[in-house]
Amino acid sequence: MKFLVLKKETLLFFLAVGVVLASISAWFMLKAGDSTVFNSQSDKDIREIHMVTVEFKTKMKNGKELEVYRWDPGSISMKQGEKVNLFISGINGEKHPFYIEGTKIKGTVKKGEETIVPLQFDKAGTYRIICEAHSDRSHNGPMVADIVVN
Repeated sequence: MKFLVLKKETLLFFLAVGVVLASISAWFMLKAGDSTVFNSQSDKDIREIHMVTVEFKTKMKNGKELEVYRWDPGSISMKQGEKVNLFISGINGEKHPFYIEGTKIKGTVKKGEETIVPLQFDKAGTYRIICEAHSDRSHNGPMVADIVVN
């Protein structure tokens, strides 16, 4: 029996393509209204949005290893005044302390756990969720996602 052996870089490429395709697919479903889920335990409709922490690693030809962390999806949309529960699952990285610019919202996402962040914005705009551990390139970032409020 023969097994297909792929290089680490090839596997990472296919993983990245899969993440991009899944994000595009989710965007189209959101536009069609198919992926909206409501919390049935509440008297009011609260939409759920799910996000994960993602890590990409590769080894360059010169032997240097590169690693970067991201939120996936990297952008979410909501309506002004809408109530949303943002569920963030810690998949990669031990912990990601974060804050949302322009708000008092802070928290930490830990590997293997789910953090629920209630959101409601009264003002339209773009709010960035920023991981403090991966704030710039020298710290395997920036790990930033946009919350777009229309």
